[in-house]
Formats: sequence, structure tokens, C-alpha cells
Amino acid sequence: MKKHPALSVLAVCVVVVGCGRDAPTAPPDDPDPGNASVASVTITQEDIAFGAIASSVALQATARDSSGAALADVPLTWSVDGNAVVRVDSAGVLTSLGTGTDTVRVVAGPASDFAGVRVSQVPVGIQLQTPTISLSVILGSTVAQASVVDSMGNGIPSTAITWSSTDPGVIAVDQTGRLTAMSEGTATVTAASGSLETSRPVTVRLTGPLGGAVTGAPAPCSGGQAAALFPCDGIDLLSYLPIGGLGGGEGVRVNDLWGWTDRTTGHEYALVGKTEGVAFVDVTDPINPVFVGQLPRSSGSPPSAWRDLKVYNDHVYIIADGAGSHGMQVFDLSQLRGHGGVPMNFSETARYTSINSVHNLAINTETGFAYAVGSSGGSRTCGGGLHMINLQSPQSPQFVGCFADVLTGFSGTGYTHDVQCILYDGPDADYQGREICFGLNENALSISDVSDKAAPVAVSRASYPNIGYAHQGWVSDDRRYLYSNDELDELQGGANRSRTMIWDIADLDDPILAAEHFGPTRATDHNLYIKGTRLYQSNYQFGIRVLDIDDPVSPVELGFFDTAPSRANAPGFDGSWSNYPFFDSGILVVTSWDEGLFVLRLAN
Repeated sequence: MKKHPALSVLAVCVVVVGCGRDAPTAPPDDPDPGNASVASVTITQEDIAFGAIASSVALQATARDSSGAALADVPLTWSVDGNAVVRVDSAGVLTSLGTGTDTVRVVAGPASDFAGVRVSQVPVGIQLQTPTISLSVILGSTVAQASVVDSMGNGIPSTAITWSSTDPGVIAVDQTGRLTAMSEGTATVTAASGSLETSRPVTVRLTGPLGGAVTGAPAPCSGGQAAALFPCDGIDLLSYLPIGGLGGGEGVRVNDLWGWTDRTTGHEYALVGKTEGVAFVDVTDPINPVFVGQLPRSSGSPPSAWRDLKVYNDHVYIIADGAGSHGMQVFDLSQLRGHGGVPMNFSETARYTSINSVHNLAINTETGFAYAVGSSGGSRTCGGGLHMINLQSPQSPQFVGCFADVLTGFSGTGYTHDVQCILYDGPDADYQGREICFGLNENALSISDVSDKAAPVAVSRASYPNIGYAHQGWVSDDRRYLYSNDELDELQGGANRSRTMIWDIADLDDPILAAEHFGPTRATDHNLYIKGTRLYQSNYQFGIRVLDIDDPVSPVELGFFDTAPSRANAPGFDGSWSNYPFFDSGILVVTSWDEGLFVLRLAN
């Protein structure tokens, strides 16, 4: 270590003030004449090195006279060159401030000494900022913050960290530290750098207003309840996925749904509408449903409480209302094959843009035509009536025409809230082989013949007592009856219990209200579907009801399952939104607004 030569008192005298007769006996700026005996001073430590920022060391120095004898009680003055690497206080305590080099100096009387200082950060460990990590949403993610640190716990910049997970099927991790929930369970996530590493257990636990998921074992309806939570009768719970298990986080709700059976693999899928897009769930094993992935809403469109979807030729077509320029998304469902354990974020296959926001969608799978209804934006709104689309080239939908019965609807434009279109094979010989649509048009039932898309015609219309809002309906398998619901009659006092209208449509030119069926509660009724002689009703706050319609005008309840047990079974829009009963396996899938997806089966 290089030392500055100590300056002698004589040298100071000659250089600074001269040696005349009247020269003072001690330097005028030295208040302590005793310092005149200091010939040298030496810093005890040499090559001072720090391995961490904010470390300290107490420096020591020894002053000596000209004979080399150590002097006691000599005042020492400490300083540094000022490179912001270290600081030193008046007692000689040296503290590291940052990495680099600097010089520390000591002065004793006329003598001084210096020592070099080097500050570096030596890695001693890896620090995770989050002591515990948990996730409650499948495909939900968080970024784990980790840094390599020195012995004082200071992060060392630009030090590479690699990440790993003991079970990527539960927690996937990328090399930025982003953790993504894949399924319920616990996995250990490790951050490593060289030989250093640290680990944390990460738990994925799905939660919702009803608690966690119900999977792995069925919960039979026994004593009026399933899973000690859901009121029921005659319907067993096979499994339940809360919204978090469908890729939905805070504020996300589910709405409509449909189903798809992959004829290549035999797998059955529930296609679940959400405010943020669509979730795909493999329900082939109904006790252990698998969230396969999700399709986000159209780019640039806001979340929507109203999303509808239908399937044709292994493609799902998705619309949304109050969703700006959402259009109609097209997704090739064959992409779901081979996925089941690592949820995916999928991309749309195509998009149809001749509509923007639309309330509902129907597809006649026998003819390959779709009917978007309740349009509120886009180049061809069709007055909110039937916007007709050719899907025969599934990824290239083509607009083919409009139909609206302007004598229906509250605004006089023929607004259609929902519709079912079929290739007619019912009892009315006049319309055999024709493509007939049954529209629920707010204030009326509207029947139309759309066989000629260039010249569709109104066949008939009908209303019913105490109408609130003609909402949705479905035709019986024998085409003799149509069952419809009203979304506002219970709220407005037009019906004191859940009401289902039963229409005799044997003569399409003259539909007749044959009967009304009333449920046991005042819950608002929503979507209903028919398979065989069973009618499946989603009745919002009460849940799902199944009716036997073997006697078409006198339905008999077979069972119910309350998906919203915290609700009061009163009029309102929480609870079961929709259901899909058409799987060959016989399972019933049901969506519930705040709760999620239920997989059910009739006990008998």
C-alpha cells in the first residue's frame, strides 16, 4: 500500500511560514503544541474490502514521534475522497455506501496516511419478498419478486435468477417469476442463482360465495340437501366449479352456456359464458371436470353481462350485448382436443363484423344458418330482429338477410329477444320442410317462415295475459307445443309464482295459449330447454327445476337443485342463468351468476 511521506515540522516551517527569527515555535493553526512531536501516522488496516453495502468497520491509526515511539491521545482527523462509495465519521467508523473504490485518509498533526477501500456485493442468498403465496383463480397469476442479496440483505442488481416449479400442473412459472395457477393443489416454487436457491410453497385453492370447488366424489341429494349446502330434490350434485375455477377473478360472473360433444374423441364440453369471455370445461368425467382454457372477449370490447353462444359443425359462435364492437367470434372447438391439465388462453379463429353488440344467438344446425337477434349496433341491426347468417363455411360467415315483424316488440321495430329456428317436421302440413323461427319479441310470440332468406314472411303472432317481458322459449320434440317464459311478470306482479306459458302450435297460423304452469316460488324464470319429455328451467334465484311434460299441458315437477342457497327464492336476477341438458351421457350442466358451474344428474 502506497503511503504519503510524513512531513517534518522543519519542512512545514520552511515551506509554509519561513524560518525567520520571529517565526512561531509551532504552526499557528495547530492549537495543540504537543502535535509538534508527531512524525508519522499509520492506518492499521490495509486493503480494506467490504462484501456488502451498509457494512461498517472501526478504523484504527497510530501516531509516532521521530524515534518511532507510539504517541497516545493524539487527535485524529478522518476523511474520504468523496466518491460516494464509503463514508467515515469522526471516530473513524467507515461505512460502505455503494460498490466501487475510494480512499480513506487520516491526519494527525502534520502527518497523514491513506488506505484504499473496495466495496463489492458478494452473493450470500436469495430473498423472496412475499413470505406466502396463494392463488384462487385458475389461470390467475402473480409475479414473485426475488433478488440475490449480500450479507446485509441488499439486492444485487443484474444477477440472473432461474425459476422452477415442482408441479407445473398446479403452478406454472416462467423466467420472469410469473406464477400461473393451473389447478387446485400445492407446488413448491424455487428461485435459483448459481449454487444459491430459495423455495416457497404456493397453494391454489378455489373459493367463491359457496366456498371451494366440489370435485372428486358426487354429493347425492339426501334429506333435502347436497353437500350439506344446496337445497335439492331428486337431483344429485356431481361436481361444482366456482368462478375462480373457470378463469374468472374478482368481479367476473358467468352467464349463458352451451355444450359440445367431440365426435372424434367422445369428450363432452361445457362452454361457459363469462363477463370476460368463454371458459371451456371438459365434463367427460363429470365428477372431475377439467378447465381446459378460455377465449377472451373480442379485442377492444368491454366486459358484458350478456354473452350468448351456440355450436355448429365443431365451431362455437359467440356474441355479446352492451359490448361495443364485439361482433361474432368464431372458435374452432377442435383446438380443445389434447388439452386437459394445462389450461390455455386461446385466440379466436375468425370474427364476423357485420354486427356489433347483439343480445342472443340461435343456430339451426340442420340448415347451417345462424340468427343473431337483439342487435344494438353494427352495419346491419335488422331493427333488432333476425340478422341471418350463412355458416355453411364455418370460418367465413356470410350475411344473407333480415327479418323483423314490426307489429311486435315495444319499439315497433320487431325487436326479438330470443329465438329458436328449426327445419319444421311438426303436425302442420302447410309448413312441412320449411325453416320456421319462433321468436320471443318482448310483448308477443312471433312465428316466421325464413326458408327464403331474401323474402322471409311473418306467419303469425300471439300475446298472453299479464305480459311483462316475453323472454325465451323452446319447442317440444314432437313440434306440437312451445314452452316460453316471461322475465318480468313476477317482478311486476303479473304472476305471483314462476310462470311458464304452454302454447299449442299444431296450427302455426294460429298459436293458442293452452295452459300456464306455476312453480312453487316467486323466483324469476329465465332460460328453459326440452329434451324428450323433460323440461329444464333455470329460474334464477331458485336454481334449476326439471319438469315431466309427458302430459304436455300439465307438467309435473321431477326435481330441483338450488344453485344460490343464500338467495331468498324471490324475483330477481341472481342465481341460475341457463342450463344445457343435451349431452348423450345424461348429465346436466348449469350456470349460476355469482356461483359458477354445476354438473348435475337426475337421481331417477
